[in-house]
Amino acid sequence: MIDDTDREILTFLQRDGRISNAEIARQVGMAPSAILERIRKLEERGVVRGYEARLDPKHLGLGLVAFIFVRADDRPGTLCTGDRLAKIPGVHEVHQIAGEDCYLVKIRARDTEHLGRLLREQVSAVKGVRSTRTTIALNTLKESGEIPLGAAEEVQP
Repeated sequence: MIDDTDREILTFLQRDGRISNAEIARQVGMAPSAILERIRKLEERGVVRGYEARLDPKHLGLGLVAFIFVRADDRPGTLCTGDRLAKIPGVHEVHQIAGEDCYLVKIRARDTEHLGRLLREQVSAVKGVRSTRTTIALNTLKESGEIPLGAAEEVQP
């Protein structure tokens, strides 16, 4: 179970993965050693999967965001094509979806020419890909990996 104190700790970690245990302890009103122990337990249970820096893709020349709907020849219950898609550099997310398509892939590229090359040479070349439909994002209004941790919500790992 995740209690209210764990939720507070997780909220601080989501906002700033570099926050010190001492600062969390000060905010929560606990000893730093107790905070460290709780964080270790959350990591061991897989609630906290890791820490990473969030980079601005535009500053790195990858300002184009595209969503690719992929139809695949996978047999029911298998994710072979999805696993292959996930290994392509530039692919940020691969979701198995319900409906006419099998996967929704989020990809970042420098420009439409780069995206076209990725689609032709990488995505379409994946064994099992039958067809693709691509939608380009004109503007990103919100993009977050933060998970809401309201006290009323039950979060199960």
